[in-house]
Amino acid sequence: MALQLWETLKEAITVYTGLSPATFFTILALLWAVYYVLSSLFGPSNTHYQTRSREFEEQMQPLPPPVQLGEITDEELKLYDGSDPKKPLLMAIKGQIYDVSQSRMFYGPGGPYALFAGKDASRALAKMSFEDKDLTGDISGLGPFELEALQDWEYKFMSKYVKVGTIKSTVPVSDETSTAGESAETKQGDAAKPVEGDAAKPVQDGPSEIAAVKAEEPPPVSDALEE
Repeated sequence: MALQLWETLKEAITVYTGLSPATFFTILALLWAVYYVLSSLFGPSNTHYQTRSREFEEQMQPLPPPVQLGEITDEELKLYDGSDPKKPLLMAIKGQIYDVSQSRMFYGPGGPYALFAGKDASRALAKMSFEDKDLTGDISGLGPFELEALQDWEYKFMSKYVKVGTIKSTVPVSDETSTAGESAETKQGDAAKPVEGDAAKPVQDGPSEIAAVKAEEPPPVSDALEE
């Protein structure tokens, strides 16, 4: 039975390829060897597969519940850029901080939007910019289309991620405030100083003048008749 199958196979190889069975199997072995060499040189290794499977397992693990941070500074927000896997992955839009740990493949290290993590990237998202100068929460000077794009990003984050805090805003002391304070102090100082004219002017109708006036008054008529 096996011999009949072998004979049938040899005849089929000769009919369909025009090659002898020995030549056909030699070429087949060479092709397999070339494929093996190329796959070992350019194909993914087992280590790569193991690394990817480990990353996939880590991503499939349940994430811890978001932790409310309250109000923090920009410097404190940088600590949550994904460099520490034990900390949540945070990102801010228009001063509102969101936990984006569930999208670590996008915002985590190595992701396409990793540079936005740990920052308020409002301006960069509005302009769809990846430049360092745009990685800020300052949205002054943006056009209507950029503001609309930023609003779309904010709606997306509000619907998908949990808000965990806000960025502490720093209000610088303006020149007008300091000038107003200085003018108020100046007015108070001027009010406390005595006026030179009032200081030099003697007190009128004092006791000495009243006594002198009484001495100069003539005696009553009755007293003059008695004399």
